[in-house]
Amino acid sequence: MLCPICDKKFEATSPTAAMPFCSERCRTIDLSRWLGERYSLPRLPDPEDEELPPEVVGDTAPRAGP
Repeated sequence: MLCPICDKKFEATSPTAAMPFCSERCRTIDLSRWLGERYSLPRLPDPEDEELPPEVVGDTAPRAGP
């Protein structure tokens, strides 16, 4: 198995607390990246959300027709 942080090959013969990382050090590095917001999940718009996106809130002027 390859560690997603350091790309080191390691044997995954017995499950450990560090899985899927090769060591506790790599596991901690990954956690640090999540907490430091270097990693993130995309935010999908919620159709039931009552707040309008910032680009819609400022655009309240009526539009002239063609």
